Amino acid sequence: MLRAGPLGRPLVRHLAVALGLVVVLFLVSGVLSSYNNFQVALISSYVIAVAGLSLLTGLNGQISLGHGAFMAVGAYTTALLEKHQHWPLALVLALSAVTAALAGLVTGLGAARLRGPYLAGATLALAVGLPELTIKFTSTLGGESGLPVNPPPPVSFLGASFDPNRYLAWVAILCVAVTLVLLANLVTSRFGRDFRAVRDDEIAASLSGIRVASNQVLAFVVSAACAGLGGAIYALATGIVNPAGFSLVLSIAILTGAVIGGLGTLAGAVWGGILLVYLPRWADSLSNGLKLDKAISSNLALGLYGVVLIVVILVFPSGLQGALRQADRALRSRFRSGPGASGAGMAPGPATAGPVAPGPGAETS
Repeated sequence: MLRAGPLGRPLVRHLAVALGLVVVLFLVSGVLSSYNNFQVALISSYVIAVAGLSLLTGLNGQISLGHGAFMAVGAYTTALLEKHQHWPLALVLALSAVTAALAGLVTGLGAARLRGPYLAGATLALAVGLPELTIKFTSTLGGESGLPVNPPPPVSFLGASFDPNRYLAWVAILCVAVTLVLLANLVTSRFGRDFRAVRDDEIAASLSGIRVASNQVLAFVVSAACAGLGGAIYALATGIVNPAGFSLVLSIAILTGAVIGGLGTLAGAVWGGILLVYLPRWADSLSNGLKLDKAISSNLALGLYGVVLIVVILVFPSGLQGALRQADRALRSRFRSGPGASGAGMAPGPATAGPVAPGPGAETS
């Protein structure tokens, strides 16, 4: 039997695709303005957080309304390490993800005992309560004013005139690539299959030998680590961390982005991240154009999230990425069954098989 070549192996295939996309995005960043590179970094921070939540909710079946709090943990860790230590940027980002993962471990141990609305309520309380700790520990966490965060200076070999926002975009793109590659391989591994089994039926998963509670805690830890890394990049991009930046609205927005992009899909996290950056700006433009009252304009973005979410759920139940997959399958089927598919004058053969159903790894597309 023929063995699959190196590109047939999931890890090598994912690395090859990620490397190609990173090179393309690096080249594209060279023609973007400094502000657009800043937006690329901001989008990247949301993509990482949305990807982690998509894994938790879409693949493991746990609803979280507290991922804004995990982003806050990563952001404040970055700010504190930058303030008191002079460690390499890669180490700061890694420690921010680890700190958020520890917070996710504590949360996951409690979440493993909760289901449905009770789990959503517990994580909602986390999103509301955790930012308030910054006010209680003002001397360390800066209170309502927050803590300043200096953007990382470009490495010396890039030259003194290299755009700092472009360098930050490069760092953010690399973090997105590493995160998505790791998550894609996790999802296609035994752990990913266990995640789906627990999501589909906890009792059946338990009877098949899967430790349901441990599986759910692992999903929470991985998802929180992603949110922490996203929060670290967010802090570097915005230059400040304060409670206002990690309110309940952020947690709801992350969940909305995951649902609209497509729960359980990593590519859908990219659509969700783009939405989280541009929809508030569209809301501001709309409110300015309509000259709306300040009280209305401040909540317009949240209202638009709700409208877009309802429309996508009604029109594309699987999210934008699911809609793209369906369109791709329809086009492939149309081309296979189009005119000229069978030779003229030949006797009709057996019916052509339809599109092959997606395998276990299809959810990672």
